[in-house]
Amino acid sequence: MATVLSVSGSPSATSRTGRLLRHLDRRLTAQGHEVIALDVRTLPAQALLGADFAHPAVVEAAALFERADGVVIGTPIYKAAYSGLLKSLLDLLPQYALAGKTVLPLATGGSTAHVLAIDYALRPVLSSMGAAHIVPGWFTLDKDITTDADGRLTVAPASAEALAEVTDRFSAALHGRPTHLAAAG
Repeated sequence: MATVLSVSGSPSATSRTGRLLRHLDRRLTAQGHEVIALDVRTLPAQALLGADFAHPAVVEAAALFERADGVVIGTPIYKAAYSGLLKSLLDLLPQYALAGKTVLPLATGGSTAHVLAIDYALRPVLSSMGAAHIVPGWFTLDKDITTDADGRLTVAPASAEALAEVTDRFSAALHGRPTHLAAAG
């Protein structure tokens, strides 16, 4: 099966984005993929902000990208753009770090006003980094993601269904199967 790098670009340890990614990681693991989680917030801030390409943590993150067959990129949306934390990491990766990779972009945010951020802010960067195939991503409203007292994640039914579909399309693309639905007829 494929190796998937699941990248959370959220600066928060309790972020909805990170929790949503870990939820989708379990789905991908159940489909037989090896999933490696990378929370960008755990990388040294000095290395990210100081553009230290040679820092061991940055070198290790770049190696994870190189090893992966597919990459899930999750980010909260701030002011109609992906997180600055994610931008810091992407800037430190080799120009074609996504060459030959299948990529699934995901975003979370508080308003539907940010829904196009995936296509107009994130997708061009992923494309410029050489992604072989960027499957259609998904934007999930913050209000559709809740965590109960025991830490269990709940996603509103319509969002959960859409997320399952885009995750399954990503998985199918990793397997080299068609990622579109067959026309009825």
